[in-house]
Amino acid sequence: MSSLITCSHVDFGYENHDAVIDLTMEVEEGDYFCVVGANGSGKSTLVKGLLGLLSPTGGSLVVAEELRKTGIGYLPQQTAAQKDFPASVREVVLSGALNRRGNRPFYSREEKDMAKQAMKRLGILELEKRCYRELSGGQQQRVLIARALCAAGKMLILDEPVTGLDPQAIQDFYRLIRHLNREEGIAILMVSHDMANIVGQANKILHLHQSVVFYGSPEEYGRTKAGQEFLGGGIV
Repeated sequence: MSSLITCSHVDFGYENHDAVIDLTMEVEEGDYFCVVGANGSGKSTLVKGLLGLLSPTGGSLVVAEELRKTGIGYLPQQTAAQKDFPASVREVVLSGALNRRGNRPFYSREEKDMAKQAMKRLGILELEKRCYRELSGGQQQRVLIARALCAAGKMLILDEPVTGLDPQAIQDFYRLIRHLNREEGIAILMVSHDMANIVGQANKILHLHQSVVFYGSPEEYGRTKAGQEFLGGGIV
């Protein structure tokens, strides 16, 4: 597998304070990569760095040429205001192509077709005229993933994606992500506290506490002291 993102001794931070220190890790094609850690451990800063919103303050960050061209699809943690967004499903999904549209006043036929295909892939085409804020939490997540796929089709970064979902919607969400990863080859990087589910799905775990506590397979993580404490609910 070829590398999509490679971090070598990378630091990320703000105003002379580094929130992520000496990070070495790699996201490869087809990875299902989960980032865990206590609140304030640097997870959000890492996401901003990988999305290009923060430049490294040290070390080397290499992003594959293909990813630089197509971008990274991003699903942020939802706020109450976002859940109440007064737009149609089609409008929300199509907004994922904003960067592709550039300065053009209207979306192209290709971009509209891309949005339609994304809705088909996510099983929400019949909802395209519905108002986004009238949907269930699980349906809203599918809309946002479709939007992210319009922005980029090679890699998705998901930030606490199951927060606020009911148990059935959570399982539906994980089935969907597993399909995108295994059947469509989309690399997934997910920040989550939902250890019970992600450890069985991921192929790589990164545990951050400003610096790297652990980086490797879920099986190896489960044998470490940090992994056993985290899996046992010792850290929130």
